[in-house]
Amino acid sequence: MSLSSSGMCSRLSLIRLYGVGTNSINIGIYSHHVSCQYRLQLCRHYSSPKFGRGIGQYVTSTIQNVNCKYEGFLKRRFPRIYTIHFTFTQGLKLVFQDFKEIKRISKKMRSEGLEFHNLPYRDMEKLRQTRKYLIKAFPLALLSLPPFANYLVFVLMYFFPRQVLIPHFWTPKQKVEFWGQYHSRRVQHHLPLLKELEDMSQQIKPGHPQKQLQTLCAQVQSGKNPKVSEILAVRTLYSGLLLNVMSVNHLRHISALLFLTPYLPGFLVERRLYGHALELLQLDRALTNLGPHQLDDSELRQACFLRGINPYTLSIKQCREWLSVWLQVSVSLTESERMLLLHSILFLSTNYPNGSARH
Repeated sequence: MSLSSSGMCSRLSLIRLYGVGTNSINIGIYSHHVSCQYRLQLCRHYSSPKFGRGIGQYVTSTIQNVNCKYEGFLKRRFPRIYTIHFTFTQGLKLVFQDFKEIKRISKKMRSEGLEFHNLPYRDMEKLRQTRKYLIKAFPLALLSLPPFANYLVFVLMYFFPRQVLIPHFWTPKQKVEFWGQYHSRRVQHHLPLLKELEDMSQQIKPGHPQKQLQTLCAQVQSGKNPKVSEILAVRTLYSGLLLNVMSVNHLRHISALLFLTPYLPGFLVERRLYGHALELLQLDRALTNLGPHQLDDSELRQACFLRGINPYTLSIKQCREWLSVWLQVSVSLTESERMLLLHSILFLSTNYPNGSARH
């Protein structure tokens, strides 16, 4: 009896031992399974797009807060530096917007097989402006990339804003001042160019066209604004005769009217002038199709400045009147007569608005 009892106790002990061991194993396996599932859920959570967006939003908001505090500090303690900083940041935004516009226009041209002259006026003007501005802005953008290099950029903006910056980075006051300085440089070439035209007229065979050109030059020199019909009367000269007697010095003066580099070999100066004359003629045709009345004040001033006058010294009404006269000349010309369009910068802008009205 005692033996059987002891055997039963030993079996119970073994069962209890094995039972405990089984439970421990099960619990260990279950715990490991739960921990793996938890880690898997954490991985899925932190690698999910929502979590990535959350991190991105947090970083963005943090940068914006730091930037706002930095701008507030500059505005309170260094207002002039803040103005430069604000102008620079706004200018960068405009540059990136223009880059997107250029990308859109280029994509449109490729997909639809369009040429430059097939584009609407605003797309043509945006393409023309941005190509020129991006070339000038590219070195400045590279210079601002390294850490703390923006301080050097601020120094350049402060001391040489006209030379190193494109109009995107000019303050409204600077735009008026700098456009005036550029126009003053352009005006310096009016009288030398008139003298060149007079000398050229002497090389043309005597006749009616020669007399008309001499009369036109005399009217401009006397302070009068020539009529559209008087300008168009010499158009035949610009399709052949005058082109054969234009000197390199003459071409350099015309290049200065368009702010093109005149210090190039003569054949390159001539080639660039013909290209810009054609581009300007195509712009005028697109603007005529759009209607000059559709331009806002900023677009109107830009159009007038490109064509030879300083719009910041004129009223909006005067700008519209002058541009209307210009377009009357331009739409009457063919591509072979496009050099007359460049000389119209001289004929129409020299005495405007102070000359006697003859339109």
